[in-house]
Amino acid sequence: MSNSPLVSYTMRSPNRNSPRNHIIDTVTIHCMAGNLSVEACGAMFARASTGASSNYGIDSDGRVALYVDEGDRSWASSNPDNDHRAVTIEVASDSVSPYKVTEKALAVLIDLLVDICQRNGIKKLVWSNNKKDRVKHRGGCNMTCHRDFAAKACPGDYLYALEGDIASAVNKRLEEGKEVTQEQFNAMMEVYLTQQREKETSTWSKEAWKKAETAGVFDGSAPQAPLSREQASLVLDRLGLLPEGG
Repeated sequence: MSNSPLVSYTMRSPNRNSPRNHIIDTVTIHCMAGNLSVEACGAMFARASTGASSNYGIDSDGRVALYVDEGDRSWASSNPDNDHRAVTIEVASDSVSPYKVTEKALAVLIDLLVDICQRNGIKKLVWSNNKKDRVKHRGGCNMTCHRDFAAKACPGDYLYALEGDIASAVNKRLEEGKEVTQEQFNAMMEVYLTQQREKETSTWSKEAWKKAETAGVFDGSAPQAPLSREQASLVLDRLGLLPEGG
């Protein structure tokens, strides 16, 4: 199970269960209830005495930290069942209600959620203002809150009021990512083929490749390029495996 490539700082917390016992199908957004840097939040979670952690943290500058690998359960939401299935994210905020977060942190939160969904096969985020829908995952609901499981304000009224908008923004990006035009596909395929043609011979095949070149089977170029059927017919002909006269 991979972690997000958006991470720029890592401080793994001992407060975790490894591995998680459920596939990732949920996200839980938290507020830090303070304007902590990713380092300060990581230092807090690094202490076993804290008894808490999250998978990721985002500070007010939009930096993303990894505290608990996605393959492990963080101790974030006062509910083991939730945290075994959810990726948990702490977002730096004001220290007083409504615990507002910066625009930069919010934008990066959406980027991170898109990445989490794409890597874990979550087709869309579903939010409900009904707590029972959230905790019972009714109607496909896959966004929960710390306040669902404990007497907490988390994620704060600011983020709580935006959960539906966050889901919509993430889902729009996920839908856009599904649509690839033929022109875009052709361009991506050309890049891929060019990269393959430029690759050198692999160590394990150098000797055989040299023999094939010496024997005239191949011309010595593009050893890792795909082989078309017409190229295959030429190779077979050079090897004398095709009948004369077609």
